[in-house]
Amino acid sequence: MHNQVLFLCTGNYYRSRFAEYLFNHHAPAYRLPWRADSRGLAIELLERDAGPISPHTLRGLALRRIPPEPVRPPISVTEPDLQRARLIVALKRSEHQPMLQQKFPDWAERVEYWQVDDIGDTHPDHALPQIETAVLALLERLAGGGG
Repeated sequence: MHNQVLFLCTGNYYRSRFAEYLFNHHAPAYRLPWRADSRGLAIELLERDAGPISPHTLRGLALRRIPPEPVRPPISVTEPDLQRARLIVALKRSEHQPMLQQKFPDWAERVEYWQVDDIGDTHPDHALPQIETAVLALLERLAGGGG
């Protein structure tokens, strides 16, 4: 049985997907019984022709030799998703806490918030390494018994 970390961002297209794949790629090396999944808080804001995953995410994964499998379309977060997760991480407090307060008020204070800007505010060459550093720190923390 695996514990689940759930990564949240706005569109489940870029940041949360990168965090999910990165976590799942590195977790076995830490011998952790954890798996990551990801969801979006407002996938309706994505462009209709955006495709299943950000090209920036695919590029970042390719540079790290991490296969983006399975590739799937963005998914909206639901209450059962939140209930299944042992740990929930939203990628940017100022962006995602208000969305959680509005859509899932009982959950907004149970989420760990990171501070990674979306594509309009920070270039992926800066944001993706930030996510990578945070994911690796999270794996270290979980391996040390924190959570």
